[in-house]
Amino acid sequence: MSFREINSKMVEAAVLPGQRLFSQRGAMLAYKGDVSFTPSLQGGQGGLMSMIGRRVAGEATPLMTVEGSGTVFFGHGGHHVHVIRLTGDTLYVEADRLLAFEGTLRQGTMFMGSQGGVMGMVRGQVTGQGLFTTTLQGQGAVAVMAHGGVFEIPVTPQRPVHVDPQAYVAHHGDVRNKLSSALGWRDMVGRGSGEAFQLELSGSGTVYVQASEEKL
Repeated sequence: MSFREINSKMVEAAVLPGQRLFSQRGAMLAYKGDVSFTPSLQGGQGGLMSMIGRRVAGEATPLMTVEGSGTVFFGHGGHHVHVIRLTGDTLYVEADRLLAFEGTLRQGTMFMGSQGGVMGMVRGQVTGQGLFTTTLQGQGAVAVMAHGGVFEIPVTPQRPVHVDPQAYVAHHGDVRNKLSSALGWRDMVGRGSGEAFQLELSGSGTVYVQASEEKL
């Protein structure tokens, strides 16, 4: 695995000959060795159609390809960084939360309306995250960014998880999501949290939540 967490806001990546990493442009803090950085229009193994899909979806966060032999240190904006390891499954994550990921992963785009129907579309409008989200699939590691750190919550068939949409970072596994109203009598009388909606995730997998409601 190429990523190692140096501290809560920086990761170290080992770059090996014949292998590639992808990162957000401007995320390189320092590097050692013979390493090259070039703009990437494609990103991952998604191919041309994946790139076009991300452009249409507005999920085309500028990436750079990292190749060569050495060590690179990544971080961005002082955000907390969390490393997620995939073992063949799919990670659903907002594009602007991607710090870096291994080139072994296949990148694509998913229409949020396909998870939760119309409510999935409403979620995109309410959270400001858009109607599409980025997917990364295969064997490899991903470094994501968040405010205040990230914690993992298991999602099981017997116990769905409800998340503040603004605190949602990513999820993976056989998980479906839908937006539900959280309006109750405490909200009506001004004693509640003021959250009008909750993101409900059900099935089997993991959801990653940041310890903040602040957007990147």
